[in-house]
Amino acid sequence: MNLLDGFFRSPAVEPFFTDKAAVQSILDFEAALARAEARAGIIPQDSAAAISASCRAELFDLPGLAEAVPRSGNLAIPLLKQLTSVVAHTSQDAVRHVHYGATSQDALDTGVVLQLRSATRAIQKDLDGIIVSLANLTSTHRKTLMLARTWLQPALPTTFGFITAGWLDACVRHRERLPRLVQDSLVLQFGGAVGTLAALGERGAQIAALLAEELALPFPRIPWHSQRERIAEVAAVYGLLAGTFSKIARDISLHTQTEAGELSEPSAADRGGSSTMPQKQNPVACAAILATTLRVPGLVGTVLSGMEGEYQRSLGPWQSEWETVPEIVRLTAGASHQFTALLPRLVVNSDRMRANLELTHGLIYAEAVTFALSKKLERSTAHKLVEEACRCARSERRHLHEVLSTNAEVSAVLDTKSLGELFEPANYLGSAEAFLEAVLTEVHSRFESPKSIARG
Repeated sequence: MNLLDGFFRSPAVEPFFTDKAAVQSILDFEAALARAEARAGIIPQDSAAAISASCRAELFDLPGLAEAVPRSGNLAIPLLKQLTSVVAHTSQDAVRHVHYGATSQDALDTGVVLQLRSATRAIQKDLDGIIVSLANLTSTHRKTLMLARTWLQPALPTTFGFITAGWLDACVRHRERLPRLVQDSLVLQFGGAVGTLAALGERGAQIAALLAEELALPFPRIPWHSQRERIAEVAAVYGLLAGTFSKIARDISLHTQTEAGELSEPSAADRGGSSTMPQKQNPVACAAILATTLRVPGLVGTVLSGMEGEYQRSLGPWQSEWETVPEIVRLTAGASHQFTALLPRLVVNSDRMRANLELTHGLIYAEAVTFALSKKLERSTAHKLVEEACRCARSERRHLHEVLSTNAEVSAVLDTKSLGELFEPANYLGSAEAFLEAVLTEVHSRFESPKSIARG
């Protein structure tokens, strides 16, 4: 079913995970293997040319492959049978050099690595756009005062820019992880039947190095067919990215509630409506992001569980990766695609943010008053004094400032002006501006413009 692709998927990434793309990635491995072996003099150049020319997915019977997979146990076996048949039409001599010295897992693992590399590069571009949008929000709203909440309850004053700076910093660190993933985990897998490349004799390592060059993939020190931590790292890194996306979407959706009214998704005639309630403007982008990212942790757990695979090729754990790892990436890409569209058009209601600071009638300034009093009083005494004032303010439905201003013990320490200043939210932001500026400085030092970000 493809009806929901626009909700869950990314058009930039989906082409890398079609049936045709999966087949082509394996064929790319086979063509590169032939070229590498020809360069080393293992097979004739004519054979390599015939094999390479035959490695085009449009020449293959995809429905036939799908039918054969359950009997064969993996996609590579029936695909190689078809490849041999296609090559035979061009050169009978080249047939014996198809897949020479390799095993099915080499083709499948390296094939998915090629798919993941392409998808990761596309997601990096999305993340670049997300970083630009968050940097703009942070810079624009560095002074926009709002209510910070802990345990879903009002806590202290903060700024919207400080909140988005936290989102931004997380995304910058994810942007650093993805290139490392490409370099360290998305590497060549080529080991033959049990990882030793025995069929190629003492020249196995040489052929492997040439194959890595052909595919422009990093060359690992040793085949990793039975050590799945590289694939698990891919799953984990994308799991972390999905988790951050989930956090941001959840926060935005909470701020869009009518009771808060501090943010809203862009409005349009056909966006976020209800089939029965004409007034509704639902946060549909946040819904899509959360619906995708909430599915990722369980899939990551599947991949991590598969690391225990038996001996030199596991029965079940390895096979469980085939759909799971692409799905993790596709879902995360779906979330990143939604964010690239949402964040530049996110509506910020700064007036409502400021108004909501008064929802507690001054109770959010209790900590500020306590610390001010504790400069002259014992900390426990100050705490008890303000705690009792808060209790009184709640029960009598009065503003905390009013209650404190009539308290003789408070007035003995804080004059009217000093007490009033403690109820100004801009005066109790601590190091928010310094932290925010540190994040923006880091972003600007790395990414001078959207164009330079995309180059990273």
